[in-house]
Amino acid sequence: MQQGQQFSRIDWVASSCRLLQGIAAEFTVTRPFAGLTIGTAIHLEPKTAALLMTLKAGGARVIATGNLNSTQPATVTFLRENSVAIVGEQTRDASAHHAFIDALLDEKPDLLLDNGGDLFARFLERPYDSLIGGTEETTSGRTRLMPLRSDLARPILVINDSPIKQFAENRHGVGQSLFESYLRFTNRSTNGKRVLVFGYGACGKGTAACFRHGHSTVSVVDIDPVTTLEAHLDGFATPHRDEALRAADVIVTVTGYPNIVTAADMPLLKDGAILMNGGHFPHEIDRDGLISDAAVVSLATSPEDMIETLALADGRRIHLLAAGHMANLAGPRPLGNTIEAMDLGFAMQARCLERVASRTLGPDDCLIPVPTDVDRLVATAFLDLNR
Repeated sequence: MQQGQQFSRIDWVASSCRLLQGIAAEFTVTRPFAGLTIGTAIHLEPKTAALLMTLKAGGARVIATGNLNSTQPATVTFLRENSVAIVGEQTRDASAHHAFIDALLDEKPDLLLDNGGDLFARFLERPYDSLIGGTEETTSGRTRLMPLRSDLARPILVINDSPIKQFAENRHGVGQSLFESYLRFTNRSTNGKRVLVFGYGACGKGTAACFRHGHSTVSVVDIDPVTTLEAHLDGFATPHRDEALRAADVIVTVTGYPNIVTAADMPLLKDGAILMNGGHFPHEIDRDGLISDAAVVSLATSPEDMIETLALADGRRIHLLAAGHMANLAGPRPLGNTIEAMDLGFAMQARCLERVASRTLGPDDCLIPVPTDVDRLVATAFLDLNR
């Protein structure tokens, strides 16, 4: 037996993305993106590399930049070595991130693969005629872009509005990865902990379920009484907000909206409470407001573990993970969602970009869900591989 060969995490992920492998093999023949440039602002990590290499197999020139905080240097190196153009580097600086977006748009991509609406929103401020359309990955991005729909007036398919994305990636993938991230960051048990989940959309459902399966007592707070009723009937505690905050050992935000936990909540938080965000943007927990609050007398940081501890004048300590960035793509060994969940989600990305590139959609197809036939195509392919 020969010994000494090594493989990287990128190799492991690529070999595990079986849907994308099949699509890439097909794309090398059909070449749906021949002569087109695809620009993306997305988390640059190994599973994303598998997606971008699939698009490249379809004939695309691919140019990519990252999202705030989540760019992984090894992935950037791999992509550059495989002729994917990379703009920028890992950053938490919003102004630097916006400069990377501008540099990407300077290339005038024909298709945009957006994640949070950064590309399409900026495109409207500096438009060019050759943009065909593209995709938006997230609920946060769709919410941000919907008021701009008449200005965009191009086919944009919202991946997060697919039922597959909702249950495979959001409920199962995000739920499992946030649970894993809590363990990875803190090395503390979940047994007997009182966990508060803000938001009971698909991501919140999965997060609440995973912590309950980890033997935590889980409460849910959502602004929608119908959604709160669903959480109640699913067996979760649904106390009023202030009561939930006072009791929580761990607080997880997965809403897609800003300022879910702010300095105004500081008097309610118990000693030792841990704050963790799973939403796309790092604004669900107002880190700057918390740190600058008059009650905070000192801030201690563990750079290795990305844990910040706020010491309050009354002796309480509050712990914040990853400075409020997406916990599952931050901190020590950031793994993100499971490979299988992202293989499904990224297979839909590839198929939806293929559909937009076919020029069979029009301006009325702006910010619409994934077409049903694409959902069925991806679901059937996954079942054929796993039955």
